[in-house]
Amino acid sequence: MNKIQDNSTVSLHYQLSLEDGTEVENSFDAEPLVFTLGDGTLTEGMELALLGLTENESISVTIAPEQAYGYPDENKIHSMPLNDFPDDLQPEPGQVIAFDGPDDEEIIGTILEINGDEVTVDFSHPLAGRTLIFKANTLEVTSAAN
Repeated sequence: MNKIQDNSTVSLHYQLSLEDGTEVENSFDAEPLVFTLGDGTLTEGMELALLGLTENESISVTIAPEQAYGYPDENKIHSMPLNDFPDDLQPEPGQVIAFDGPDDEEIIGTILEINGDEVTVDFSHPLAGRTLIFKANTLEVTSAAN
């Protein structure tokens, strides 16, 4: 039976939650995630948790921020004029919004505060600084040599 190692192709179901139980993502009722270990699909901590597993194994691990999405970066905090937001969107602290970035790529920002006509937005990953619970059930593992 193939064990998960660097460059293995893996099919699995997973659930990602915050420490308080708030679910962030869940594929158990959807299509499984298929990826190659090391391709950047999962964070370093998630990949390390999967190393050595075989098909039909389940795990549940706690992943610290430094092994997940890192910590918020103060260089990614920016003020924007409130009138840059669409009229039908009233930003509120804690709200996560997709912004149009350069080259038509989407950039995710979290509203930190609204002060008069200025909105402070953190463009760090929305899960930066959070400890995560990663649950996974492996379905299929294809070794890199196959």
